[in-house]
Amino acid sequence: MLNHLLLPCREKNDRATVELYGICLFAAAVVTFSARADAFSLDGQSSYSLGRQATEAEIRAWDIDVSPNGDGLPPGRGSVKQGAAVFAKKCAACHGPTGVEGPNDRLVGGQGTLATSRPIKTIGSYWSYATTLFDYIRRAMPFSAPQSLTSDEVYAVVAWLLYRNGIVDEHAVFDARTLPAVQMPNRHGFVPDPRPDLPRR
Repeated sequence: MLNHLLLPCREKNDRATVELYGICLFAAAVVTFSARADAFSLDGQSSYSLGRQATEAEIRAWDIDVSPNGDGLPPGRGSVKQGAAVFAKKCAACHGPTGVEGPNDRLVGGQGTLATSRPIKTIGSYWSYATTLFDYIRRAMPFSAPQSLTSDEVYAVVAWLLYRNGIVDEHAVFDARTLPAVQMPNRHGFVPDPRPDLPRR
């Protein structure tokens, strides 16, 4: 069928038929797509036997998001003291020994600057939930080896960063129960999305 569609186009070479040739190509693509679509059943299963369903273990490995209310936080715990050691070993090269020096994003300080002409957006001044901090660090850090930190290490780094920002004291220890209870300085600094079609949590 594809050859029958293209043959009339190939036999014409005058300039006036250039657009017609394009239409023929489009029609051929539609026919090809329709033929391939027929290879799929109504339940979406391919008759080509390509791929397989993901296993529960594979899904769990990707399903690591943590909600602001703490849903999704894994077992584990970490202290400020432990976090200082982890940060020095795995984070300081990018963010500086105290989280201020860089060369990458500054993580500490900036409180009271958001309404100024030169706001400093850090964990302490801008982030609204400590649980979101856990989610981001576990998912994306360290930059050179994302998702390589254990849950204990992530809890510990979060504890140290909250301490460095003056949000918790030096004896703080966090786990799935205590981390959601942290009140961040900018907790109420964001405007809720008013769109009615978005899910509410």
